[in-house]
Amino acid sequence: MGTDGPLLVEGPVDIVMEDGTTVTSDRFCVALCTCRRSRRFPWCDTSHRRRVRE
Repeated sequence: MGTDGPLLVEGPVDIVMEDGTTVTSDRFCVALCTCRRSRRFPWCDTSHRRRVRE
């Protein structure tokens, strides 16, 4: 698995965030952001693709 993409998880899922809040998705498969660049964190919105590597 590469480090630049999301982590795909079979749903539905409940995610407990660092602040103790819970976010839920009832989709059959969800993409979790692993780079923390997503505007919809913890869900991946493909923001990692817009960053140019040096």
